[in-house]
Amino acid sequence: MPSQIVTDCSKSLAEKKLTVAFAESATAGRLASEFALCEDSGKILKGGLVCYDAELKKSILHVPQEILDQFTPESAEVTKEIAERLQPLIPAEIHVGVTGLTTPGGSETPEKPVGTIFLHAFIQDRSIAVREVFKGEPEEIVLQAIDRVAELIMQEIAYDQQVPEQKVEK
Repeated sequence: MPSQIVTDCSKSLAEKKLTVAFAESATAGRLASEFALCEDSGKILKGGLVCYDAELKKSILHVPQEILDQFTPESAEVTKEIAERLQPLIPAEIHVGVTGLTTPGGSETPEKPVGTIFLHAFIQDRSIAVREVFKGEPEEIVLQAIDRVAELIMQEIAYDQQVPEQKVEK
């Protein structure tokens, strides 16, 4: 069962007639799966691509090898690339990329420990990057990342819907 924020996000997307697509590495399909379990999934979820292995980021999404080598497959730069390169593959109003470290053995460093998750969202005309460090077991990190994606989408679509300044009559 999806978390309350994922359910709320799905409802908000449906109310605003917005669709979403995901390019997932660290969450390995769980992000799309959680949104698929929501009542409004058929209205909002376009699809997703799991590109857990760096080779898929390169071969399917065409992330340049130089970017993977320079920044590592789990980085803000690569996350932006996968979200951006998803756009022509899956048309939607919102495209989200997720990379990060849920287990040891990747590109972790003292500055980028296990639990570091990178999100990048293209929401209509905006590009938003988020870096978080979550604690817990791998599944807990993934679920926290999914909730953070839902929170980010909710914040940004609320931003889109702000009431324009009204004229004050004198």
